[in-house]
Amino acid sequence: MIDPMLTDYRVRQREYLLEISRALTAQLDLNSVLRRILEAATELLASNVGLIVLRLEDGSFAPRATHGLPAQLLPVFAPLWADAPERDYEGSWIVPQLDRKVAAIARAGGLGLQQTVAIPLIVGDRLVGLIYIFRATSGNFTANDRQVLQSFADQAAIAVHNAQLYQQVTNEKQRLDAILEASADGVLILDAALHITVFNRALARMTGYAAGPTIGLLHDQVIVIAAKRAGITLREAEAGGWPLSSNSSLYVEGDLRRRDGTQAPVGITYAALFNRDEQLVNIIANVRDMTHLREADDLKNTFISVISHELKTPVALIKGYAGTLRREDARWDAGTVRDSAAIIEEEADRLTQLIDNLLDASRLQAGALKLNKGDVALDQLAAHVIEKFSVEAQTHPLALEFPPDFPIVPADAARVEQVLSNLINNAIKYSAANTRIRISGRVTPREVIVTVADQGIGIPLEEQARIFERFYRIDDALTRRTQGSGLGLYLARAVVEAHGGRIWVESRPGQGAAFSFALPSE
Repeated sequence: MIDPMLTDYRVRQREYLLEISRALTAQLDLNSVLRRILEAATELLASNVGLIVLRLEDGSFAPRATHGLPAQLLPVFAPLWADAPERDYEGSWIVPQLDRKVAAIARAGGLGLQQTVAIPLIVGDRLVGLIYIFRATSGNFTANDRQVLQSFADQAAIAVHNAQLYQQVTNEKQRLDAILEASADGVLILDAALHITVFNRALARMTGYAAGPTIGLLHDQVIVIAAKRAGITLREAEAGGWPLSSNSSLYVEGDLRRRDGTQAPVGITYAALFNRDEQLVNIIANVRDMTHLREADDLKNTFISVISHELKTPVALIKGYAGTLRREDARWDAGTVRDSAAIIEEEADRLTQLIDNLLDASRLQAGALKLNKGDVALDQLAAHVIEKFSVEAQTHPLALEFPPDFPIVPADAARVEQVLSNLINNAIKYSAANTRIRISGRVTPREVIVTVADQGIGIPLEEQARIFERFYRIDDALTRRTQGSGLGLYLARAVVEAHGGRIWVESRPGQGAAFSFALPSE
C-alpha cells in the first residue's frame, strides 16, 4: 500500500518543479537563470549549498553561480571542474572520482559535506554544464531525489541554453551597434516602408540632425540630394521598381542638404535586404562624405589651371626670343642678343623656381621636407636677401630695420632665406611702384620675429585665413595680371612651422600688408 503522505509529497514536488520550470523558461538573463536554478535545486533537495559550472568555448569548465558558498572558499572546489566530465558505459555523463574529490574538498575547507550529487545540464547531446548539490547530513540522495533533480536539470539546461543564446545575440548586437557608431561613414537603415530605423553618429554629423529624433521619419524627410552629380536618387529608383532582388544596389552622388540649409558633398550606396520569402525587410545605406575627395578634385583642377598658366608665359617668351635670335634673314647686334639672352635666362630661372616650389610642395605632402639647422643671424640673412633684390629695389625701396645685437637662432638658413624671398617678392608684386617695403625684426623672451611690411593693395579679412593654402590666390584684377603659382606662402608656412614657429598676416584692403613669422630663440 502506497503511503498517502509520500504521494502527497511527490505531487507537491512535481507541482513545484513545473512552477520553477515555467519561471526559468520565462527568463533570458543568464545570471538570473543560474541563480534561480540553484535556489530551486537546493530547495528541492533540502540543501543549503550548491554550485553550477558551465562549459566554455574552449571545452573547459568554470564556475558561474554559487549558493550558500562563501566566495573565499570557491578555489577549494576547483578540482570539481579541473577535469572534464566523462561518459560511462551507458552513455551518461559522470564526474571522475567525484566522492574522492568532495572528501578532499571537505577536508581542505573544513566543511561538513556528507552527500553530493552532480547532475549534468544537457541540450540534445551536448553537455552545457553541471549542477552540484551538497548536503551536510548523512545518507544518500534517493532515486526519487535524483529523478526529480534530473527532470529539473533538463528544463534548466534548456533555460541556460536559451539564456546563452540571448546573451550571444545581445553581445553581437552591442558589437554591431559599436561598429556602426564608430564608423567614419554614415549608416542609415530603413524598413520596407522607408522609415528610418538606424541613424549613426557619423550621419548625424554630416546632416546636422540628431540621431534620436530621426528614428521613425521617412527617408526623404532627412536625406535630400539638392544637386545630383551621378546616379539616381532612391525616390527615382523606387519609382522604377527598385529593388527587385537582394543583389541589387543603388548609388547616387551629389550635394546633401543639411538641416541648417547648407550642403555637403556625399556619395550614397543603397543595398536591399530580403527575407527567405523574397520580401523586402530593410534598405541599408552607406553615406560617404565626399568633401575631401571634392577638395582634392578641385585642387587638381586648380593645379592644372595655375601651372598651365604659369608655364605658358615663360615658355612662350623663351620660344619667342630663341626663335627670333635664330632667324637666318636677320643680323642682330650684340646688345640685342645680350638683352634677348638675359630675358631667356630670366624666364628659365622662373621655370626653375616654379619646379623647385612644386618639388618642395610634393616633399612637404610626403612628409619629407627636412631641415639642416645651424646658427643663423637673421639680420645678416635679411641683408643678404635684399641684395638679391637690388634690381627690384630701384622701383621699390627696401628698408632694413633690425635692432643691434639681434640674437642668433637655430634654423635652416637656406629655408629661412626662401621664406624671406617669398615674402619680399610678394610685397614687390602687390605694391605700387616707388612705395617702400620694410623688413624689420624684434625680440621677445622666447621668439624672434621678422616682419615684411608693404604699402600695397592689402588683403581682405575674409581671405586672410586662406592665403597660406596650396595654390590659393586672391581673385581680383591685380592678382589675375600678376604671375604666381599660389605656392609661395604655403611653402613659407610649412618651413616656419617645421622650425616650431608660426606665421601670420595683418592687413587692411588698400592699406598694405605686414607678414610676420616667429622662430624659437632656443
